[in-house]
Formats: sequence, C-alpha cells, structure tokens
Amino acid sequence: MSYSDWEAVIGLEIHAQLLTESKMFSPDTTQFGGADNENTHPVSLGMPGALPVLNARAVEFSVKTGMALNCEVRKKSVFARKNYFYPDLPKGYQISQFDLPICENGYVEYVLDGELRRVHVQRAHMEEDAGKSLHQGEFTLINLNRAGVPLLEIVSGPDMKSPAEAAEYARTVRKILRYLNVCDGNLEEGSMRCDCNVSVRKKGETKLGTKVELKNINSFRFVEKAIEYEIQRQIDCLTTGEKIVQETRLYDPTKNRTFAMRSKEEAHDYRYFPDPDLLPVELEDDWLAKIRGELPELPLTRARRFQSEHGLPEYDSFVLTSEKALADYFEIVAQVSKNAKAASNWIMTELLRELNEAKLEVEKSPIGAAHLAEMIQMIDSKEISGKMAKEVFADMWKTSKAPKEIVKSKGMSQITDTSAIEKIVDDVMAANVQSVTDYRGGKVKLFGFFVGQVMKASKGQANPEMVNQILQKKLQG
Repeated sequence: MSYSDWEAVIGLEIHAQLLTESKMFSPDTTQFGGADNENTHPVSLGMPGALPVLNARAVEFSVKTGMALNCEVRKKSVFARKNYFYPDLPKGYQISQFDLPICENGYVEYVLDGELRRVHVQRAHMEEDAGKSLHQGEFTLINLNRAGVPLLEIVSGPDMKSPAEAAEYARTVRKILRYLNVCDGNLEEGSMRCDCNVSVRKKGETKLGTKVELKNINSFRFVEKAIEYEIQRQIDCLTTGEKIVQETRLYDPTKNRTFAMRSKEEAHDYRYFPDPDLLPVELEDDWLAKIRGELPELPLTRARRFQSEHGLPEYDSFVLTSEKALADYFEIVAQVSKNAKAASNWIMTELLRELNEAKLEVEKSPIGAAHLAEMIQMIDSKEISGKMAKEVFADMWKTSKAPKEIVKSKGMSQITDTSAIEKIVDDVMAANVQSVTDYRGGKVKLFGFFVGQVMKASKGQANPEMVNQILQKKLQG
C-alpha cells in the first residue's frame, strides 16, 4: 500500500506570550533575558498565602486576538486550576481556562498555492506559562522567570491535511498577533510556540486515527519538516501492522526525526475546578465595542485592498503585508509618490535586500518612507534616471539624506534640455564619422554604441529617452 492511499489530519495548538509588562497574576516583569530566577514574585513562586490579581491588559489582548480570529467572545469566562506536578510549576497547578474559555468558534483564512483556505479555531483561552527546565547532564535546573507570563492558547480544529497548510496557518496566526501588537511572535525566544497534533487514516475514512502530539517546535520550517516526518512514520507503522501509540514526541532538527517524550495512553485527569482565588471575568458590551473599534486592518484584508486599490500583483501584496510596519511604509511611499507599482518595486527589491543584509526591521531603515517617495517622484519627473536613482538610493542608505540633497551635492541632475543633448550628440557623431557612415550603410547595431558614447559624454546625466529620439533623428541623416 502506497503513501497515496493515506491522508493526514493535522491540528495546531499555538501558545502566544502576551506583550504585557507584568505577569498574568503578579507584578514581576515579563522581560526576556533576565538573570536566572530574577523575575519572580511570591505569587509566581506559589508561596503560601500569596493571592493572584488578574492582569487587565492580558484580558484586553486576549479579547482583541479573539476578535481578529473571528471568534465568539464569551462575556463571562472562568479561570480554573489545572492540577499536575512538574518541577517548573511551583504551585502544583496551572491557572488556565477549561470549560468556559474567553474565546471560541472562530476561523483563520489564508491563501496557499493561490487557493483560499479556512481553518476552524475551536477556542482561544488565557492561562499562565510554566517555568523552564534546563537539562545539564545528570541534573535539571529550573528557571522560573517565565512562570506566570500571560499566555493565550489558540487551538485549531483538525482541519489541515498537509505540512505546508499547517506551516502557513501558523505563519498567518503569527502575522495577526504581530499586527495587533499583542505578541512579538519570536519563536526562537519561545514567545510563540507550536504544538502539532498529527494522525493519519486511509483515504475515505471518517474516523480519526490515533493522535500524536509534537511539542514546542520553534520555527515554521521545522513545523513543516516535523509533521512531514511524523506522517511518514505513522504510515510506515500502520502498513507494517504496528500500533500507533498516543504520545507526546519531540522533533530533532539535526536528525530530522521525532522521538518519544512521554506516553499519553491514559488521558490525564487534571482535576479541573474553578480557581477559588479568582472571580469570573465579566465583559461589558461598551468595552467590547471599544476593543473591536481598535482592531487594525488585518493582513489578508489589507493584501486584497493593495491588489484592488493599488493594482498590485498578488505576490507583491502578500510580501508587503507580511509585517504591519512594512505595509505602513509602503502605503506612505505609494501615497506620497503617487506611483504604487514603483513603490512596490523599490521596496521589494532594493530596500528589503538591504534590510535583510543588515538584519534590520523596516522601522529602523536609514531611508525614510518620505525620502523614498521623493526619489520616485524625481524619477517620474525625469530629474534623475533609473540608473542614477540606484546611486542615489545607495547614498540615502549610507547617509539617510534626502534624495534632492544628494543629487544637488553630486551635481547629478538629469539633462533634459534638448539643445544641450543635441550638442553632445553632434560632438559624438563628429568624433565617430566612420561609425556614422557604417550605421547609415546598414549596421544598425551600432545604435547602442552611439547611445553609450552620448551617455558617457554626459556622465550618465542625459535623459535616455531623449538621447534615443535625438540620435534616431540625426543618424537618419
């Protein structure tokens, strides 16, 4: 039986650390990179008698995210205690949401291979993060800086059939979180983590296969590769008569394989019950309306608008809306220059290349959006040529100066005076009499030679279109 006889069923659980200044239930900072166990407080350490106080900003960020994910926002949600023992969980339980999550029944849409896909979001619930275990030889060290950091867990339905779908869904959720400025989406630092639930079944079957969880994958490329490996592993097991074990597995990117972390043959009994130290979260209609009014235009909607309003190709629109700051930058350049396609071209080729090489975000670009727009205007008004513009762009990147200032200081203004260009053409023709005769005798390929000589004589400043027109006229004799 071949792999083509099987299909995968994939769901993702995305844990997003919320960009609050303090933790979910305590005042200690959420800042990444502190010394080990520096950012702790009696509440996050689970000290006896320490009582949690809910972070209002975490609730706001959770609601905003739920709305952006097209979820129903529950007006009354409840925190519960999820009881289990693990060394990085000081209290012996995690404060989470169980049967009454703050958001549920939403969906995420994205485009993959030119096709619109939709993934159901079953729920998005608030919880606190656990600490971090660091394994060193025979010892395990515990760092509790992360304990209590606000999390929003976004649980998809088992709607995805391929690794590429799952990776693109995760990228889309990250884009939405970053557009909302509720999570920085840094997978390497762990502020966004993906757990992948993977099962396989024969095509045509409706019953789900045994689910295996792939835990804490820290890049979209690894999400794709880990799921791909796991699908093949499960199919190989089933085709040889081996039983799939319900378990949690980790992905090793160096070996490109998954390996068992712990068995989940028996469902955990977390003994959920409402946290007696926390009141239910009750949301008012006016407050919900205010939050909805603060939602920005989201990536897919913005990409479609770029296509309809600015006439951009689909590819350009998706690149330019990959980050909110980049989309904002483009909008300024397009609006000021009144040439959206040129704005797109310069940003996607020259600017993004320089930003990637310098490892800079667009917010820190040495070239401001207004300056790039001004340069495009100068090209369109024929003050400078496209070739000259590349030199101007390079100087703008190095100095952050305005393009007009650079052009003036270097004497780079394009020559558009007809009589001045005619004089240069006459001088070139006079210096190349034999070439003129050969051209008029049928060697039309010499036209490029004359263009080059005129541009050289003008130090690249003659308007190329005018040079072509005047040369054609004069060489006809």
